[in-house]
Amino acid sequence: MDHIIYTAMSGANRITEQEASITNNLANANTPGFREQLSVYRSVPVYDNVSLPTRVTTVATTPSSNFQLGAVHETGRALDVAMNGQGWLAVQSGQGEAYTRNGNLQVGANGVLQTAQGQPVLSDQGAPIDVPDQATLTITSDGTITALGAGDTPNNLITLGRLKLVNAPDKQLTRGDDGLFHMPTQANGQPAAALPADPALQVVSGALEASNASPTAAMVGMIENSRRFEMQMQVISDAMTDADKANGILSIT
Repeated sequence: MDHIIYTAMSGANRITEQEASITNNLANANTPGFREQLSVYRSVPVYDNVSLPTRVTTVATTPSSNFQLGAVHETGRALDVAMNGQGWLAVQSGQGEAYTRNGNLQVGANGVLQTAQGQPVLSDQGAPIDVPDQATLTITSDGTITALGAGDTPNNLITLGRLKLVNAPDKQLTRGDDGLFHMPTQANGQPAAALPADPALQVVSGALEASNASPTAAMVGMIENSRRFEMQMQVISDAMTDADKANGILSIT
């Protein structure tokens, strides 16, 4: 009886873990450049360091993401950029250089160009991009950023740098707790080396890439998980009912 309850409880836990991934996808269905998180069940042998690993349990894992390109929508905002095809924007994070497809850029209070989440955007020289006070910015298709100061004539246009656009290998990228993608850490535990800028990559100015997570698929997944969870709870309930009946028979004798 205990084995039945343990198996059902384990299944319910895995369903709950997968539900968290689906909920995250649904919550980010409108986040620009978001990549859908994939969740799968994986069997894991149970080791007790005594007997042979004949028992197997399951875990819910998120081994990868869906890197299919999202639709590009025009916004008309000068600081919005979308990758024109493949490629990633390089930003500065607490774990070294990181990569994102969210091109909703803004100028921070410290005068540095950054993402909507506050990570500094890197130039092709690997440094943050400083923006003059009250300057009007323009981003060209190759990622070059120009600035025109308040009251200045077009002749005074200055170049601040060029966005660092990298061609990161999707299969090697891992999603961090900060929502950004990172290359795998080195063998010594240090952050991965920064990827080189790819001058062939292009951006679309005044546009944002939509999330590739489908709200409909997420809702269907949540309904399926809810039904699976109810099935596991029903197994536990039936096991408890059988146990009560067995105890009743024993009490008679």
